[in-house]
Amino acid sequence: MSSPPVIDFGISRRRLLQQLLPVAGVSVAGGGVLWAVQATRQSMTSRSTSPSQPSPTIQPSPSRSPIQPSPQQALLDLKPFQFEVVTVNARGEPAKPKQGEAKYFSEDLGNGIDLQTIAIPGGSFTMGSPATEPQRSNDESPQHSVTLKSFLMGRDEVTQAQWKAIVTSSQKIDRDLNPDPSNFKGAKRPVEQVSWRDAIEFCKRLSKKTGREYRLPSEAEWEYACRAGTTTPFHFGETITTDLANYRGTEWEYQGKTYPGFYGQGPRGSYREQTTDVGSFPANAFGLRDMHGNVWEWCLDHWHDSYKDAPTDGSAWLSENDNQSRLLRGGSWTSIRGTVVRRIVSGRSGHQARPHWFSCCVRFCVDSSVALSLLPFCPLPFILCLSRVARSKFFALFTLKGNARSTDYSEDL
Repeated sequence: MSSPPVIDFGISRRRLLQQLLPVAGVSVAGGGVLWAVQATRQSMTSRSTSPSQPSPTIQPSPSRSPIQPSPQQALLDLKPFQFEVVTVNARGEPAKPKQGEAKYFSEDLGNGIDLQTIAIPGGSFTMGSPATEPQRSNDESPQHSVTLKSFLMGRDEVTQAQWKAIVTSSQKIDRDLNPDPSNFKGAKRPVEQVSWRDAIEFCKRLSKKTGREYRLPSEAEWEYACRAGTTTPFHFGETITTDLANYRGTEWEYQGKTYPGFYGQGPRGSYREQTTDVGSFPANAFGLRDMHGNVWEWCLDHWHDSYKDAPTDGSAWLSENDNQSRLLRGGSWTSIRGTVVRRIVSGRSGHQARPHWFSCCVRFCVDSSVALSLLPFCPLPFILCLSRVARSKFFALFTLKGNARSTDYSEDL
């Protein structure tokens, strides 16, 4: 099928204005539903050189994972798995793959469909990009240290099959959802053409169905999970190639300007002109896949034009300023130049959450402190008690401390 006309500027971290994107499609699956489930999310699959190959199934590792779960995560049935971590040099040449190991939790959605989240360890990192980094922009400044607690995050962007499974088996909470909104059809492709409000509704329905509170990740959680301990422009290294992610790897001319299909000393590549199945490319050191390219991913935060006064505890940055603008990270299949290709810090575009301009998707998170146990020996009153505590903690996630204001989610985003 022919792809919709899309204008996806390769200016990393620059806010993309609605009027500049007249007909681009927003995807929910493309970017992946962010699952902030407070657990490290590492690539569970080995490197796949062809995006057309099916996503491998996670095979539990016989060896013990070095990642120790928090007491709350221990309530979940976390299984270890191993995967390959791919890195490249400045010219895009791959080094010998390293062995990665992480733990995952599988949420049964019924009819053979599951949802996998990875345990992400807590820690500190430097958020933002240095002034010396090529093709960066001022909204990625100033760099600042952020310390986060452990959480669980979706291994992949939410697929169309997962989206449909929840939408068709649940009742409306705040808004109706289209069970099949995506432009590029495919059960394993990311769900797309979904607004920020749609993503919030999906998380609420998933939470009600499972008894665990799923939500969108904060921008800090997203970047921390994407970087996975790296400080380079991409979690793959100093550059990126179309063998590693789905983005526009060819030159593109627009309004008299030519945008290259490469970053730094890296090579030009291909342009697939569509989304690809989730898990088609190598994971990062946390086991997360498609953090660069494929589809933009919604974050919980409001848009801010810099990181001045940003939270340092990993919480979402919410304010009264421009409540219509939310954050998208990671780039998409239409992104040009490496800077928008889901760089670790690129694709930080402020976007009106109402119209479906981008290929926007969802990736979930679950807080370790609110992850509920489904162990059969837990008595029902204990489960109900945990549910109430978890619910109050979950809603507290949407209110900033100190001068922060709570966010009114009744607005039609």
